[in-house]
Amino acid sequence: MKAETIEYKDGSVNLKGFVAYDDKVSTKRPGILVMPEAFGLGPHAKERAERLARLGYVALAGDPYGDGIIAKDLQEAMKYAGPLREDTAKFRARGRAALDKLASLPQVDSGKLAAIGYCMGGTFALELARDGAPLRGIVTFHGGLETKAPAQPGKVKAKVLVCTGADDPFVPVAQVNALQEELTKAGVDWQVISYGGTVHSFTNPDADSVGMAGLKYNKSADERSWQAMVAFFGEIFA
Repeated sequence: MKAETIEYKDGSVNLKGFVAYDDKVSTKRPGILVMPEAFGLGPHAKERAERLARLGYVALAGDPYGDGIIAKDLQEAMKYAGPLREDTAKFRARGRAALDKLASLPQVDSGKLAAIGYCMGGTFALELARDGAPLRGIVTFHGGLETKAPAQPGKVKAKVLVCTGADDPFVPVAQVNALQEELTKAGVDWQVISYGGTVHSFTNPDADSVGMAGLKYNKSADERSWQAMVAFFGEIFA
C-alpha cells in the first residue's frame, strides 16, 4: 500500500492532504474523501484513509486549514475552525478543493466518488452534498448537521448516511430532526443511524484524552458505524 502526503491548493492556500491506495492495482477505483475533526488532519483521519485503501478504495484525507496545521488543544482548534465554519462559501470551497484533487488522481474513477467525515469533517461532507458536488454518497460520523444554506430540491446528487450518538450533547436530537426534514424536503435519499448510550467523537480512541464532558470513544458504535459505511459503499458503487 502506498501512503503519502499530497499537496493541493484552495486559491492561494497551500493544503497538505494524505493519500492512501493499493499501488499493486492498476485499474481505476472509487475515490473516498476523508475530512477530519476540527483539530486538523491528524492520525485518526489518516488511519481511516489507510483502512479504506485496504478495502480497495483510493482515499484522500483532506487538510481543512492549510499547511497541515494541527491544533494543540480544543481552544486552538476552535480558533481555526470558527472563521472557516462561519463562511459557508469558503467552507464548501475548501472541501471542493480536496474533492477535485482526489478526482484528478490517475488511480481514481472520477465517476465514483464519495466523502466521509468526522465531527467537523462530517459537516464538510454534508456541505459538499448540499452544494451539489458529484458524489455518489456521503457518510458523517458524529458530524455537525446544521447549515446556513439548506439543501435545495434537485441539487443534491449524493445519498446520505448519518451516524450519530443518541446522547451527543453537541448534535442534539433537534438538530438530527431538522436535518431529516431538510433532506426530505430536498428529495434526498437519506438514512440516520443513532447509537444508544453514545456521545460525541465515538469513533476516535483518543477522544477521552481531551478531558471534556460529552466526548468519549465507544468501540461498539465505532465498529457498527464503520460496517454501516462499508455496506453503504457496496450499494452506491454497485
